[in-house]
Amino acid sequence: MFVNHSEAGGCFPHALPVFREVLECGSPLPLSKAARSLIAAEGCRSSRRWRAGEATVERLLLLLVLAGRAVLDSSTVFAAAPDAKPISLTGLAMGTSYSIQYLPATNTPAPETVRRAAAALLERLEQQMSTYRTNSELSRFNDSRSTNWFAVSPELAQVVGEAQRVSQLTGGAFDVTVNPLVRLWGFGPNRRTGEVPRAAAIAAARTRVDFRKLEVRREPAALRKTDPALTVDLSGIAKGFAVDELAAELKKLGVKNFLVNLAGEIKARGNSAAGRAWRVGVERPVENGRDIGRVVELRNLGLSTSGDYRNFFEARGRRFHHVIDPRTGWPADGGAASVSVAHASNATADALATALAVLGPKAGLELARHEKLAALFVIRQGNQFTEIMTPAFAGLLPK
Repeated sequence: MFVNHSEAGGCFPHALPVFREVLECGSPLPLSKAARSLIAAEGCRSSRRWRAGEATVERLLLLLVLAGRAVLDSSTVFAAAPDAKPISLTGLAMGTSYSIQYLPATNTPAPETVRRAAAALLERLEQQMSTYRTNSELSRFNDSRSTNWFAVSPELAQVVGEAQRVSQLTGGAFDVTVNPLVRLWGFGPNRRTGEVPRAAAIAAARTRVDFRKLEVRREPAALRKTDPALTVDLSGIAKGFAVDELAAELKKLGVKNFLVNLAGEIKARGNSAAGRAWRVGVERPVENGRDIGRVVELRNLGLSTSGDYRNFFEARGRRFHHVIDPRTGWPADGGAASVSVAHASNATADALATALAVLGPKAGLELARHEKLAALFVIRQGNQFTEIMTPAFAGLLPK
């Protein structure tokens, strides 16, 4: 039996910000052909150090702050002008790490003000939507056996409303009532790993999974369950929504050009320090180490990736990962090692990436093309990977 949990809370970054200033020539890190090509095109320059906000960054050093610790990584790239001085802020929230990179302007507040605003916003959202906090809004709704309307915050109602829309669109491939199955497989707050549930237990849990038994009201904001045993898990959409809210908060503070990352949920607005779209790398779905598979350019877009390669266990000669198919009760077996979706809304991208991973390359790609989504499917074939992307996603590749 083998168990792989790279980060607490089941949050695994598949696309994270790495800066042109911080990529070292001759780095021993394993870089893909796409990454090496990008580095060669950008060129390597001598190192120098400068201070950005409270973060000291060395040019051409690859540094990622992950879950409170600094580790070498190569999952994303963006290019910055030599004389640019973007601000870099990092922190911990929602069981994972976040980072904010932004270009200061004359009317933007001090970095500490931005940091406090971001931390307060994320704390509020976690108190609303976490299943890891027993006193959160969502946990209290889950604990309730009432089938009457349950008053919630406007944000929680908004997230559930979008989740229900994606559930309808995908025929239940995305379903936030999947909570009983997530816990049964050991991927919820009470983590048990390495055990394959009995078929009878899966069948029993499935009777409590059905997004059609969940109702949402926006005014006044409330949720209602038609089955007293129904519970909700927003891990497939809440972090995407949090990134949307962070972006809105930054805009409110006068920040026009930024890149936000929360556990691999990326939102890019405006331009990078190089005066162009932000360049972000999509991680290849490899278990050991990190490598860039594709580089995309984002401006006023979010990017989300769902994959089977960070949070899983192996038993009976098979891999069982955390992306559960609500329709079968088993980990999705559609053939996609990872799916990335770019969208103006990170909440939508987050939910759709999960849904398309459940649907797999055939049905998922058909839906993505029909809906004109920017989607990248990475299919595992032994030790090799095959990519299939929609025309909208291909349009994000650097020219």
